[in-house]
This record gives sequence, C-alpha cells and structure tokens, in this order.
Amino acid sequence: MPKYTLIALGFFFSLWAGGEWKEFVSYDGKFRVSVPGELELRSKQIETAIGEISYHTFVLQPDEDASDNLVYMVSYCDYPKGAVHSDSTDLLSDFFETTVETAVSSVEGELRYTTPIELRDYPGRLWRIDYNDGEAIIKSKCYLVGHRFYSLQAITVKDRSLNPSMDKFFDSFELLEKE
Repeated sequence: MPKYTLIALGFFFSLWAGGEWKEFVSYDGKFRVSVPGELELRSKQIETAIGEISYHTFVLQPDEDASDNLVYMVSYCDYPKGAVHSDSTDLLSDFFETTVETAVSSVEGELRYTTPIELRDYPGRLWRIDYNDGEAIIKSKCYLVGHRFYSLQAITVKDRSLNPSMDKFFDSFELLEKE
C-alpha cells in the first residue's frame, strides 16, 4: 500500500473517531481522562440524607455530526466519612445497585446489563441503559475510591452504540494517586 494511502487513511480515521483527543487533568478530582474536545465544569451542592455533598461534573457535548457520542461526562463527589467506603464490602453491593437503579429511573430507561469492574483494586460497576424508546443509550462506569465516587458516562444514539470513541474515553480514565 503506498505511503500516501496510509496517510490519507490515518487522516480520515482521525475525523471518523471524533476529532483531536486531548488529555484532561483534574488535580482537585485526582484523575485524568482523554476526550475529543474541552470539558466544561459544572458543580452543585446536593442535599442528601447524609448531609450536603459537592458534586462536580465535567461535560463535553461535541457537534453531533462530527462525533460518535453526543455527551462525555466525568463526575465525582466525596461522601462523608462513615457513609460509604471502598473497603465496606457489606455496603458496596447495595450502594452500586442503588446507583444503577437511580440512573435507570432518572431517564425512564431500560437496563441492558450491569457487571462488577475494578480500577486499581477499587470496586466499580459498568452498565448500559437504553432510553428514549430505545433510540439512545447511556453507558456508564463508576468507581468508589475510598470515600470518593467517580462516574463516567457516554451518551449516544442506538446506531452508534458500538463505537471506538466510547471505549477510548472509558479506557483512558486514570487516578492520579492512590487513596
């Protein structure tokens, strides 16, 4: 295959994969992740039964026609000491089950699958929700690292549900330091 054909294929693949990917680092959040654009921070205080929690969400909504996914999100919050911890094995199953159920009901969707995962020996969950009459999907990964909860989400349309950009986003997530 001629050299110029390989260069052209590389160029078109980069366009197909959603443009230029950049590494985003949150020193406060203690993570890094790669995304095809600039993440925007949205923070809010949430009143819960265990007290007020600061919830931080980084969002990217790329141009719909130029990206495999409609939304990329990384969120984190710190739970009060004693509420939940990554080594609280008795509470973790209920914690993750409630997290997934809340996500499903928030979009009035249908859970397609859920499975336990880990990141550096920290517990987590992976799941997929179909919503909007099955025309859209949300794929999520979440982890509990000590008292800190991380959530990654990619939202796309059904026809693009199996795309390399989603995996690239999820697989690029790294913790900056061990809890």
